[in-house]
Amino acid sequence: MKSRLSVLGATAAITLALAGCSSSTPSPSGEAGGGESAAPSTLQEVQDAGVLTVGTEGTYRPFSFHEDGTGELTGYDVEVITAVAEKLGVEAEFQETQFDAIFAGLEAGRFDVVANQVSITDERQEVYDFSEPYTVSNGVIVTNADNSEISSFEDLEGKTTAQSLTSNWYELAQESGANVEPVEGWAQSIALLQQGRVDATINDELTYLDYQKTSNDSSIKVAAETEEQSLSAVAFRRGSTELVDAVNTALGELRAEGTLAEISEEYFGTDVSQ
Repeated sequence: MKSRLSVLGATAAITLALAGCSSSTPSPSGEAGGGESAAPSTLQEVQDAGVLTVGTEGTYRPFSFHEDGTGELTGYDVEVITAVAEKLGVEAEFQETQFDAIFAGLEAGRFDVVANQVSITDERQEVYDFSEPYTVSNGVIVTNADNSEISSFEDLEGKTTAQSLTSNWYELAQESGANVEPVEGWAQSIALLQQGRVDATINDELTYLDYQKTSNDSSIKVAAETEEQSLSAVAFRRGSTELVDAVNTALGELRAEGTLAEISEEYFGTDVSQ
């Protein structure tokens, strides 16, 4: 059974880490375009145009990417927002944009919404409107499958974890009392874990699920997970109330029909939509 986080003083680190799982995560001041925002998108305008214009990265596997680098745009977020657009009676038209410019593009009116694993944070909610979440995930401790010493975040005290020093998971590892072995990313973390050079690594559950969906690696397991969760949703310009309501209705129908669960299973092997 997965243990829940109960490390005193780690809440701030968890919040930062989970918010940071949506690609790179600039501050709200860096996200905003700095100028006057375009008018909110309305449902009527979208339906009249027959198109929901969507900002997304296109380089963020498994959420928004091109298969083999050159194929059609696909991914979990791409399929979800395409299904939403169909519910609205329009087509989804994607504008691929680097994440550090994606919110500036939203504010400038280049697209109606952003679908790119955007975490809902208090700071972002002051600037943007959000749909209901379509992705829910925890932070997880990953260990070798035969590890019986780590079943909680308290157990990381004095242990060695593999973490990227630019990741917010590094902060959580430190808060938990772990010694950190610097790595460049997930692949190196798993390599060190399997070589017995580290005891664990902390990362987002979605990263683990994506890895297991493609690798089916029985040599590792989730030993514990955070109580805090990251909620990702569609982002809108502030004041796009009717469009937000319509997208929420569409998401509700897709959830009730089992479509969100089906898309989740395709990319993660489990339902991450709720």
